[in-house]
Amino acid sequence: MKIGSTIKDIAKQTGLSIATISKHINGGNVLDENRILIERAIKELDYKVNEIARGLKTNKTMTIGVLISNLENIFSTSIVSNVENILLKNGYSTIICNYNEDALLEKEKIGFLLNKMVDGLIMLPLECSSGQINKITRDNIPVVLIDRHIKGAECDSVLVDNLNASYNAVEQLIIRGHKRIGIICGPKDIYTTRERLKGYIRVCEDYAMEFDQSLVKFGDYQLQSGYDLLCELLELDDKPTAVFVTNYEMTLGSIIAINERNIDIPGELSIIGFDNLQMAKIVKPPLSLVVQPMKAIGETAAKLILRRLKGDMGNFPEIYRLKTEIQIKESVKKIVL
Repeated sequence: MKIGSTIKDIAKQTGLSIATISKHINGGNVLDENRILIERAIKELDYKVNEIARGLKTNKTMTIGVLISNLENIFSTSIVSNVENILLKNGYSTIICNYNEDALLEKEKIGFLLNKMVDGLIMLPLECSSGQINKITRDNIPVVLIDRHIKGAECDSVLVDNLNASYNAVEQLIIRGHKRIGIICGPKDIYTTRERLKGYIRVCEDYAMEFDQSLVKFGDYQLQSGYDLLCELLELDDKPTAVFVTNYEMTLGSIIAINERNIDIPGELSIIGFDNLQMAKIVKPPLSLVVQPMKAIGETAAKLILRRLKGDMGNFPEIYRLKTEIQIKESVKKIVL
């Protein structure tokens, strides 16, 4: 292995011109036989691309900024993992930033990523406005939003069909005879919360069930709020016979509250949670879940931004709405009247 190898070393080993080698390294097309020779020499010589120098020459850094709400959130980290898998295979690195559900920090992190001259942004937004997004895209930096849509934003989005995910989950409870169904939602001003609550309200309307505001609880998508809100529902004079919890962390908090109170599932309460298949196997009885396609979300977002970086602007802006899967297990019972 040679330390500090240069393009000249590759040229000497392959017999190719520096221009041809530079073209390949910077993403250009070269003959297949030349590409094979160059890549073999790069490996043998342990040649390292100077990304900063390449970025100055090509106006590309081969990096994508990924901005997520919380690194402790299993949904976010699963998506990041799948985004990285696709980008790495296509020669792109990632700079991952976490804003901890803090709007000011979100703004700072966006500025940080832009100062790093990322070629594109994949982000799970909190309070970022359409104006901020549009300013970025006007600078020819493609943006792909995941999970949360921003009205008026001139960019692509990869979402889950949250409305129907919620509708289908609550419908499973209704058709099993449940009339008092609680829902534990996220923050009121978050896109996913609004969509999941719409599904809950719509299915109640479709089945001519009275909408009871006391059965609707708003949390912050964190474990403690799931715990607290499940306790609040259980303390109602007219308790729900079933609860739908709309994200993983709050589902976990709800399960802790149920265990501490020795609530019989599904004898005293039926429950449908969100996202984590591993948790469904651990909890007894097995937990019913709405499962989001996290692998598909990450891969779709990565492939979409790669298309835009290649100049393919077909169907721009695109909105993907991916389907969820509902798995009904022993945590839901049928009520016999």
